[in-house]
Amino acid sequence: MGTFPFWERYIIQVLYILILLLEIYGAAVIVYSANAVFLTFLKTSRDGTRARLTLAGYLSFGLELFLGAEILRTVISRSLNELIVLGAIIALRAIIALLLHWEVRQQWKEF
Repeated sequence: MGTFPFWERYIIQVLYILILLLEIYGAAVIVYSANAVFLTFLKTSRDGTRARLTLAGYLSFGLELFLGAEILRTVISRSLNELIVLGAIIALRAIIALLLHWEVRQQWKEF
């Protein structure tokens, strides 16, 4: 492939930092919300429906952050194999996010 011009290497490094930040934010949202929802569930000791719905909403948000990181990662990809793997990851995460969103919406209607 050869060497990249300075500006292109700089942009790639900035994108790697942004990808890492989005992944850290996504993980932080999921870990924080899981702990907060669990503690709330223990305090209220109800049937858990509201806690499950709240957690599902946060999980959906965390997955959206991960999905944003994967989309940025496609900008950096240089080979077709990398794009195929990233496309599969993006498709799976998008399907999971949509199913989670649909389930939350259905449960809130019943709640």
